[in-house]
Amino acid sequence: MGQQSHISYLPEALLPWYAANRRELPWRQDKDPYHIWVSEIMLQQTRVEAVKGYYARFLDALPTVSALAECDDELLHKLWEGLGYYSRVRNLKKAARQVMERYNGRFPTEYAHILALPGIGEYTAGAICSIAFDQSTPAVDGNVLRVISRVTDDPTPIDLPAYKKSVQRKLAAIYPKQAGDFTQALMELGATVCGPNRQPDCENCPCKDFCLGYQNKTANHLPVKSSKKQRKTDQYTVFILSCDGRFALQKRPDKGLLAGLWQFPNTPGKLDTHAALKQVEKFGLKPREIILQVERKHIFTHIEWDMCGVYVNVSACEGDFVWLTEEELRSQAALPTAFRLFLPEDKLNF
Repeated sequence: MGQQSHISYLPEALLPWYAANRRELPWRQDKDPYHIWVSEIMLQQTRVEAVKGYYARFLDALPTVSALAECDDELLHKLWEGLGYYSRVRNLKKAARQVMERYNGRFPTEYAHILALPGIGEYTAGAICSIAFDQSTPAVDGNVLRVISRVTDDPTPIDLPAYKKSVQRKLAAIYPKQAGDFTQALMELGATVCGPNRQPDCENCPCKDFCLGYQNKTANHLPVKSSKKQRKTDQYTVFILSCDGRFALQKRPDKGLLAGLWQFPNTPGKLDTHAALKQVEKFGLKPREIILQVERKHIFTHIEWDMCGVYVNVSACEGDFVWLTEEELRSQAALPTAFRLFLPEDKLNF
């Protein structure tokens, strides 16, 4: 029996299992393509539990495509603060504007039109088309690739583009009429019973009767991934500059990592105390004293920041900065997680 034959059993096994075992998630309450789109973008690289609160706040503030298209960038970034990968939310707004301009505010229904929107790839386009419109468009992500590699007992590295294309073709050939439920059933299985970073719960899996990985006792060793390159590490000295209850912030460049977001002033490399004070003077400020120094790390997808945070009290709110109170800093400025690491839970008392 070939791989396609084993995959063909998936709809019959997964649809009743999903109906009985699906998690109640806020974005599963309706088939509104706007809701599905926002949720799928938020769920990229982010845990389900973390997304729930963001999803509710985002839709409360921006309930329609039109509201998103017209949203002020500062509010948009604040709504996204802490989710990371800020290019996602910038592309959301760009795509919303295109929906308003090209489709009179009605979300397109054709796969090719959805795929052409900024920030939407094959997975997201497939998810929207299948869940919102019951089209036979597979949404193939890491969870789905894991399920298929185990069901077919296939040791091909799942991060190879050719493997993903093959899975898309095989799934498209067996999609049932209940396309949206089937897409979500595959996602659900891959996130729970056949989940990542743990042993699969094969005994409670609806696919165990035809899963080759279970039958051949190879499921624990699948999926296979290609060897990853070592993550690059960059070092920075981050300055938390205070004066009369205000703190210095500046905007990052419009292009590149964390483009256009707020940051604490920083400079490449880890500076000793003397060099740090000299750098504060280069900012056009007069340092009074260094209050505290801390070490923090933040990991992006392909790079790690190794940071030294230097808390410095200065004599005046000068220099090329915006000076905000702590309340303004916490409530108004969209500060990426890498810099929020330097905000303690309690008040900044210096």
